[in-house]
Formats: sequence, structure tokens, C-alpha cells
Amino acid sequence: MKHSLKVTIILLIMFLLAQFIGIAIMYNYIDFSKSEEVGKTTFQDLPIGERPPEDSGYLFILTAIIVGTLVLLLFIKLKLMLLWRVWFLLATAIGLLVAFSAFIREEIAFFLAAGLAIWKVFKPNFWIHTLTELFIYGGLAAIFVPSLNLFQAVIIMIVIAFYDAYAVWKSKHMITLAKSQTKAKIFAGLLVPYKIKGMFKKNNKEAKAKKEDKKEDKKDKSTKPLIKTSPKNRRTVKVRTAMLGGGDIAFSLIFAGVVLKELGLWQSLIIPFFAAAALGFLFWWGEEKKFYPAMPFISVGCFLGLGFVWLIGLLI
Repeated sequence: MKHSLKVTIILLIMFLLAQFIGIAIMYNYIDFSKSEEVGKTTFQDLPIGERPPEDSGYLFILTAIIVGTLVLLLFIKLKLMLLWRVWFLLATAIGLLVAFSAFIREEIAFFLAAGLAIWKVFKPNFWIHTLTELFIYGGLAAIFVPSLNLFQAVIIMIVIAFYDAYAVWKSKHMITLAKSQTKAKIFAGLLVPYKIKGMFKKNNKEAKAKKEDKKEDKKDKSTKPLIKTSPKNRRTVKVRTAMLGGGDIAFSLIFAGVVLKELGLWQSLIIPFFAAAALGFLFWWGEEKKFYPAMPFISVGCFLGLGFVWLIGLLI
């Protein structure tokens, strides 16, 4: 088993939460009156401008994957961490702005998205990272889903599955990206540390020493010397962490969003359960401390979910 049962369950629950929040975001963007008028699902405008042209979103997605991967690898090679942070900050803010605007006024959504994005990038912690990750992918899906049809969504899932397998098992550049993001604390995806308390902390030893200082102070300030730790004694605390890449969340959500657009709400709510089941199989089958491409498994889960939806449609 790749992770402990407890961590696996938490990761799967977080995955499902991100999927259902994302579906809720996309559902709130549907313009029901216009949809009824034109006879097909139509979406409201975004707070960031126009979406990609209809039926061409797959080109934007595939191009973004290629360009984004090359740019990230270049940032890593040249150690352009500031540019990387700025790019990550903008992407986070845009995703959150679109997500929050589905529920609240755009002005409030803007300041909330900007504040959380800055917090996430420059003062990261488990709770803020998780909160933002649960909403970001719904915002991104709301951008691209209206520009896709079901056939294109299926093609994207197949292409991404093969690409993910190649990037992890053959070229291994996806492993390089994951490790570099984790080290830089700007990881795009879900992180479940085995010990949440130690996550994102550098000076755990120093913090412990300070607690000891306070205890000694209370006992006798005049006789007990303060315990100090020098910078040389400071160390980074390594906490084993279960990871799930943002792409694994985003693409399954985009697929569910296209099902929402073309088939309906309840049909779209079926897809995440099958995707999560496939992901759970990977965690059960996978070995500890080894990297695996999740998209081949998630894609199969999404297709099985779609098949189940069609079967239910035939029986009803």
C-alpha cells in the first residue's frame, strides 16, 4: 500500500471535496434562462474576460500543458524562483477569483482571492494550502469546460493518461517537477502530511528550545540560564507527505464538468466516485515511496463512470 490507511482516506476525501466543490462552481455559472432559450447549456461570463472559443478549449489545454511544463523546467534549471512564485501567485489568484465569483460579488471575490493567493505563496501552511486547492481547480474548470464537448474531453483524458505515464515512468520529468515544487513550497496539488504539526516549519528545534526557555524562566529566572540555539543548530524538519498532483484533480473535474454540460447534474456527480475509486485502487496497489502516474487510473475511472451513467440512462 502506497500510504497508510488513514492518510489514504483523508486524501481521497479531499479529492472528492475538490470535485464536488468544482461541480458546484460550474453549476453556478450556468445561465439557465439563456440555456432554455437556445436549447443547450450556456454559461455566464467570467470575471476575467472571455473564455476560449467554443469547441477549441482542448487546444488551449494541450498547449498550456506543453508550454507550462517547458517553462517550469526552465525555471528549475536556471533557479528563477522569484519568477516561478509570481507565476504561481497569478495562477492561484485567477483560479480562486473565478471560483469565488460563482458565489459572491466579484469585488469581494477579487480581494479574497488575492489575499489567499499571497498567503498561500509567501506564508504557506497546511490549512491555507488545502483550502485554496479545494477551490482553484473548480475555477480553472469553469474557464475551459464551456469550450469542450464530450468527445474532446475523452480525447484529452486519453492523451493526458499517456503523457502522465511517459512523464513519470520514462522521462521522469514529472518527478523532478513534483520534488522541486515541494522543496520550494509552491506545490500545485493536495498534500497530506503524516504529521500536520511539522509541515512547513523550518525551526522546530528552535521552537522547542524557546518553550524550554519559558519553562525555566517560570521556575527561577535568577538561577537558570536561558537555552539558546544558534543558526547552525537549526534544521529543516522532514515530514513524510502524501501528494496528489493538481493535474490529477483538474482533469477529472474538467471531465465531470463536460458531463454536467452535456448530460446533466446528477450524471456529473457520478464521475468523481468512479475517479476516486480508481485513485484508491492505485494507492492500494502502489508501493511505498514510489512515484506513479495517477492519470491512467483516473481516466479509466472516469470512463467507467461515464459508462455507468449511460447504462443508468438506458434503464430509466
